[in-house]
Amino acid sequence: MSDFLPYGRQTIEDDDVSAVAAALRDDLLTTGPKVDEYERAFARMTGAAHAVACNSGTAALHLACLAMDMGPQDAAVVPTMTFLATANVVRMTGAEVIFADVDPETGLMTAETFEAAREQAGRAGRIKAALPVHLNGQVCDMPELAAAASAKAIALTEDACHALGIENIGATSHSRMACFSTHPVKAIATAEGGMVTTADAGLAARMRSLRSHGMVRDPSAFANRDLAFAGVDGANPWYYEMPEVGWNYRLPDVLCALGLSQLAKLDRFHRRRIEIARLYDRLLSPLSPRLRPVTHGNRPHGWHLYAVLIDFAALGTTRARVMNALRSQGIGTQVHYIPVHLQPYYRNRYPNVSLPGAESYYSRCLSLPIFPAMTDGDVSRVVEALAHLLRGG
Repeated sequence: MSDFLPYGRQTIEDDDVSAVAAALRDDLLTTGPKVDEYERAFARMTGAAHAVACNSGTAALHLACLAMDMGPQDAAVVPTMTFLATANVVRMTGAEVIFADVDPETGLMTAETFEAAREQAGRAGRIKAALPVHLNGQVCDMPELAAAASAKAIALTEDACHALGIENIGATSHSRMACFSTHPVKAIATAEGGMVTTADAGLAARMRSLRSHGMVRDPSAFANRDLAFAGVDGANPWYYEMPEVGWNYRLPDVLCALGLSQLAKLDRFHRRRIEIARLYDRLLSPLSPRLRPVTHGNRPHGWHLYAVLIDFAALGTTRARVMNALRSQGIGTQVHYIPVHLQPYYRNRYPNVSLPGAESYYSRCLSLPIFPAMTDGDVSRVVEALAHLLRGG
């Protein structure tokens, strides 16, 4: 269906295509000058001291966990209302996941749900970190979370994959690192891609090594001096060392060229998302209180998703019926997310976890289409179809 509206979609324009085409003609397609240029631009945009590019949001989160030296004796607090990756990267280090509940009206981890998870952790391991998630583009109360975490010497890394474009998100004023995704449905697109920002030069340097097999080429860091300096003019030009195991998480120059082009449009994209959200707010207001937008007061919002909470039972329908009916009319919707603690792997590993706030949010949430290329007419079309269904049409 040519006029199908997905819940999210990239906006790729002619200058983006030209930027990629130009990069394809350069000498270096993988790790070249565009990587550094993209990282510097991203750091400036977020207000961060350092930015480390990688090939997915998952890789960004994993690099952050590795840089914190998380391992089998450790644990991390993760809100259950998130994508699988936020929890999976913790397990990829061997550490245990402690699932936190969320506010049933926003889906966000709060200082209270963080403290409750920490207190119930028992023998899960030493809690080294917590990964608050800025769900839908809403911003967690980072000062409150930072105060609660610092009291227990727990490091915070923000899962900011939904929040690129919000002022100060990425500056890590209340965290050690912030992780972003540039998947096609996110604020900007690099096909696949991720970024970690931090104020800590040491963490940035380590993540750059870990994203490239753990290799280092800095002569001052070489351990095997005999091999490294066998020549007469300093370190041997071919020489490198691997002090620890790393991964191939590099982002190619070609995709960094796309990222640079897209980054220049971020403000425009974000402004359009705000306009669409405000139009939704106005057009959906007659459906209140059985349908209401998910918002977190007047706090900044990235509007990665336009999520609503619907009392399906009170309306005498189900979410599946609504989604299927909308799809038949060319309108795509999605559910963000199934609480991760309900997944079979985590149910088997951590039985008897009950998080009622998340389960309440999950039972009612639905993400409606939002992306910069949508027209006001598209928004009206979604609302009219939804209103017709929910009023028993």
